[in-house]
Amino acid sequence: MDNSEAKLAVAKAAIEYVPEGAIIGVGTGTTANCFIDELISVRSRIEAAVASSEATASRLLSGGIRVLELNDVDCLPLYVDGADEITPRLHMIKGGGGALTGEKIVAAVARTFVCIADDSKLVDVLGSFPLPVEAIPMARGHVERELMRLGGRPRLREGVTTDNGNIILDVGGLNISSPIELEAAINQIAGVVTNGLFARRGADVALLGGVGGVKKLGGLSAE
Repeated sequence: MDNSEAKLAVAKAAIEYVPEGAIIGVGTGTTANCFIDELISVRSRIEAAVASSEATASRLLSGGIRVLELNDVDCLPLYVDGADEITPRLHMIKGGGGALTGEKIVAAVARTFVCIADDSKLVDVLGSFPLPVEAIPMARGHVERELMRLGGRPRLREGVTTDNGNIILDVGGLNISSPIELEAAINQIAGVVTNGLFARRGADVALLGGVGGVKKLGGLSAE
């Protein structure tokens, strides 16, 4: 099973977690796009979706799925999204697609977070993938200095402006042995909007595609 086949397999598996008649949250990125394509094929099954980014909203709408603003929804039974890295404890690095703030907000509202990815994203310790940090543009210098004090090597993601009008710093070299603590420490830096560590609110279940098919991590089963 190659990478594209793995993404398709986990997207199909995630459909089994979609409650009938629900409003669900949908993530951003290539694997999330596979899920959107599968969701479009069964769009009558859901009432609407909440998108984590403008790109996701556009793809959902083009497939005939109604998109609601998160502020118009009290809670979401399900959020489905990919990951750049994920551990067996279901902590993740996300934000390679630049939508980490929207993803983190929608995930926070959802009762259940299903992560879908190919099995190459499974790691014992996070950090081989540079950690995305969304920051206010005027705070770039300050945020970079503070990230370096934490042991990181921040680099501006050139030519990228987030949906919120901000910049992204991709940070290598971090020790992420305690992801919950590091997530909180980075978010305390003045000028940081959020960072791509999804540890305090990690996934509830991960569906990982690979040679042996789809492997599930976490105790949650599709209803």
